[in-house]
Amino acid sequence: MPFEQITPRPFTPEGVQTYAPQASGVYGISNAREWIYIGRAGNIRQALLDCFQDLCSALMKKDPRGFVFEICDESRCVARQDRLVLEYEPVCNRRSSGARSNLPGPLGRGGDGAR
Repeated sequence: MPFEQITPRPFTPEGVQTYAPQASGVYGISNAREWIYIGRAGNIRQALLDCFQDLCSALMKKDPRGFVFEICDESRCVARQDRLVLEYEPVCNRRSSGARSNLPGPLGRGGDGAR
């Protein structure tokens, strides 16, 4: 089942501040060619803003241009993230054996972006 929100928002600090909610849920980051990362967070906006703290991260090296999100209860976030990762196969989530990657930096903490 795809993301509920299909229109990507601009993946810039301004775009994140404008469109990303301060709520729990899952989010996807993409460029023009592929899905880069799908994560979950207790605060979607903060998790996305954290990505801009390490411009040399694996995620940022993939030239992210857009993001989408779904607000969901924290108790459902792990299962929803796992399902979306299986469906979209984002490149940065492929680095580990499970659906959630172990990206360093702001996407660390098991790659979930959770707060």
